[in-house]
Formats: sequence, structure tokens, C-alpha cells
Amino acid sequence: MKKITIAIDGLSSCGKSTMAKDLAKRIGYIYVDTGAMYRAVTLYALRNDLFNEDDSVKIEELEKKMDEINIHFQFNEETGRPDTYLNGELVEKEIRSMEVSNHVSAIAAIPFVRTVMVDQQQKMGKEKGIVMDGRDIGTVVFPDAELKIFVTASAEVRAQRRFDELKGKGMEADYDDILKNVQERDYLDSHREVSPLRQADDAIVLDNSELTIEGQNEWLYQEYEKVAHE
Repeated sequence: MKKITIAIDGLSSCGKSTMAKDLAKRIGYIYVDTGAMYRAVTLYALRNDLFNEDDSVKIEELEKKMDEINIHFQFNEETGRPDTYLNGELVEKEIRSMEVSNHVSAIAAIPFVRTVMVDQQQKMGKEKGIVMDGRDIGTVVFPDAELKIFVTASAEVRAQRRFDELKGKGMEADYDDILKNVQERDYLDSHREVSPLRQADDAIVLDNSELTIEGQNEWLYQEYEKVAHE
């Protein structure tokens, strides 16, 4: 069976990372959460006072600091999934906070940030055998990926999932705030000048609003099987 590149794009909080992680584990592929990379840069910016009072980014200061931002993933034996590390610190929980969620779209829209991240992502996937999810994987990072999936769900469903996830981790959460954040991120992600979120022409669309995690995982595995056996 040939090794392929699997690109999973989609709206925020639509479950694409969960399905990507589960597929990678099932078929023995490397998984990369590109959203976590942008979240890690955002966490660094928040910790280092790189946002103005109006929440705009201090662009020139961040650009000077990019060489100091080291992001890597380390497999967690307990969860069976990779964790995100920022400059050697485990930040998997911190990057999922609402504060980071409220700032990440501004960071992800910056051209030099995307250039650095995309370069790292392409190096990670050079040997194939990789599942990568994000906003521009099938359109920019791996336009030649053998399997491209675009995941969507209603804003209300996605907000409820995010709410349940945060509460499950013991973190503070307000449904209305989360719904507003989801809607704002949809707009910002799809309207930014550099690598906007859009469905690749050859991507297969999955609306998982009514699907269970098990259901979407099986659907994705079947799509993988079709391509890997070609």
C-alpha cells in the first residue's frame, strides 16, 4: 500500500483535529496539528506583550522574535496523540484557552508567520505518510496531496463542541462567548489576504454536524482506503 499525504482543512472547532489524530493513529501515519502551531505563536505573543491595547499585533516586534519561537510535537503515550511544545514547554492546555482563541486569527493572518509555519509544515511532510490539518493544507501547504478533505458544521454545533471540550478539561467556558468567537474566526479566516480558508477544488466535503466521532472516523478511514489502494 502506497504512502500518501492527507490534507484536512475546515472551519474552526469542527472536529478536524480529532478525526485527523485518530486516523493517523489507526494507519500509523505522522500527525501534525498546524492550528496548534499558530496557537503556540499566539501564546508566545501574549506572554511577551506583543499585542496592542486594541488587540492588534505589534508586527515589527513579533517579526524580530520569530527566530526565538521553537515549536515541536512529542507523542504522548498516555493519550496516544502528540502534544505541542513551545520552546521546550508543554503548552497543549494553554494554547486551547479562550484568550488564545480570541487572538489566533490575527497572528495567522500575518504573512511572515505563515511563511515560516508553511515552510516547517512542508518539511515535516516531505516523506509522505502524514496527516495534517489546518486551514490551507490542501490549497497551499500540500496542493498535490492525494487525499483532501474539507470539514464543515454549523456554527452552533461547533460552539457547543468547544464548550463541552473546555468544560471537560475543567476550564471556564461561556457558550455565547464561544459562539461569537467561532463566527468571528470564520469571517477572519476566510477573508484574510494570505492563504484564506477555502475549499480546494478537488477536496471531498464532510458536513459532520450530525455525525458521531466514531461515524466521522469510519467515513474518513474509508476515503483513505480508496486512495491508498489505487
